[in-house]
Amino acid sequence: MDQTDKKIIEELSSNSRITMKELGERVHLTAPAAAARVQKIEENGVIEGYSIKANQAKLGCFMFTFINIYIEGTHHLPYLSFIQKQEKYIINNYKISGDSCYLLECRFPSNEALNQFLLELNKYANYKLSIVINK
Repeated sequence: MDQTDKKIIEELSSNSRITMKELGERVHLTAPAAAARVQKIEENGVIEGYSIKANQAKLGCFMFTFINIYIEGTHHLPYLSFIQKQEKYIINNYKISGDSCYLLECRFPSNEALNQFLLELNKYANYKLSIVINK
């Protein structure tokens, strides 16, 4: 990895749909040279994939929340099984250190959906809810 590779990753991180011609211009390479560098970076496992950033509000999910999860003991499987079935609401489930065991990053279409999720969640774990006001 040299400075050009790092610049390529920076450019692709801000816009993964950039053309190889434009990427090459930004990092001072020809389009074929830029494409070859990208392919090598992918083959080396530095770039694991590409993704999109969707506007969640326009998709109908207006409430953005973080939920700290507290589980007594070491038996986390029931919680993890529940979480797997809730993929429509969960963006990320982070296992963390500190006071809580996990940090859920979620989106909900309504207060009602959030409330129902929390009622079900409480069967498996205690929680502390934080609602995002502004990003």
